[in-house]
Amino acid sequence: MDWYKTIFDLIDIRSFSNLWYWIALAVLWSTTSHWILGVPFDLVTKARSNGGQAEQDLHDLVGINTRRMLYIARVSGLWLIAIGAFVFTVLVVLGFVYWIEFAQALFLLLLPMAIVGALSLSTAQQVSVQQMEGDALYRKLSRHRMKVQAIGMVSIFITSLWGMWQNMQVFAIWPQ
Repeated sequence: MDWYKTIFDLIDIRSFSNLWYWIALAVLWSTTSHWILGVPFDLVTKARSNGGQAEQDLHDLVGINTRRMLYIARVSGLWLIAIGAFVFTVLVVLGFVYWIEFAQALFLLLLPMAIVGALSLSTAQQVSVQQMEGDALYRKLSRHRMKVQAIGMVSIFITSLWGMWQNMQVFAIWPQ
């Protein structure tokens, strides 16, 4: 049965020392900062500079996505909050009480995404209530993107510090 040990030594299944986790983190934040309220940000810059059909497409997409987000929040918002609270409670207990690294990794991915989701819902509400168009809409989407990128930078920084600390703990570089 020594080959089990050899395989698990060769393929590290821990989260913070796994390259795939860091690739997933980078792809997650890259995608999240590119798609603002379900609209690719390059469409915002194209609509701002060119106008015309790009501007109409932007307004249509923002309108569709904000109405959809607000509808989901009205219909299922309480259930989503309850399920989210349950999931985060389970991840916190498993990750930071029982020290299961996979739960810590999921928590560090999902908590900032929940913050971005709440921020997106707030932005969608503001766009819908104020019926933003033109420059006001471009500014709002640009500010929203900047906030998402700031959350992403802080999240990646905290996740990398926590991951390095976990790896030092496991590989006995850091005293326990």
